[in-house]
Amino acid sequence: MASYVSFAKFYDGLMEDANYKERCGYILELMKRHKHDMGITLDLACGTGSMTRQLALNGVDVYGVDASGEMLSEAMQKSAEDRLDILYLKQKMQNLNLYGTINTCVCTLDSINHLTDINDVKKTFDRVGLFMDNDGIFMFDVNTIYKHKNVLADNTFVFENEKVFCVWQNSLEKNDAVKISLDFFEEENGVYYRSSESFCERAYSDAQIRKMLKDAGFETEAVYGDLSFDEPSETEQRVIYVARMKNSRNKKV
Repeated sequence: MASYVSFAKFYDGLMEDANYKERCGYILELMKRHKHDMGITLDLACGTGSMTRQLALNGVDVYGVDASGEMLSEAMQKSAEDRLDILYLKQKMQNLNLYGTINTCVCTLDSINHLTDINDVKKTFDRVGLFMDNDGIFMFDVNTIYKHKNVLADNTFVFENEKVFCVWQNSLEKNDAVKISLDFFEEENGVYYRSSESFCERAYSDAQIRKMLKDAGFETEAVYGDLSFDEPSETEQRVIYVARMKNSRNKKV
């Protein structure tokens, strides 16, 4: 996975349409509908900590894990500004190693798709399962194969705000993967400085995801369309999985 050195600097500005507050409210409502007390919660692949922050502001006992030190630096700065005491750990998802068990794990905004080797997805689900209490919930979203083939594919997108001009170019690869190349142009005293980032995302089928969850001891309770409590449509671009730990497999942590 990429370290997102350049991306971390501009991430929050470019992700303003992610609607973290609304997405957090959705997660809280989802847990109510599934009759689950969040308890100790892990925000997996937390990035710059925007979701971690929202959960904490809503009284959730949450901490974050991410593989990018640059992303975590932004997260810790925001937490300090908000006077929130949030623990952040620098770890890859597939090598997750926690101090104790958790009641809930959330992983949002297609972070699972950043794992382009299916074996890494399996390892991630296994590691989450290892630290998950019985009856705990693992909630995550993924971009769909439909989105990769019909929306991202070989398209180019342009984003601009007061801090940066970004050109996002995609190329469709094998195994429903998309290579993403980002070029950032930052203006300073009339001069534009360019930095770049490149990484891949891979989409997985519903059958693949369900099997990996089952193998990790989870039971898939529901699959929803993005920010919805309805079943995903055939053209859904992002789907949300709710999986409950049903098989502790005599885990030792």
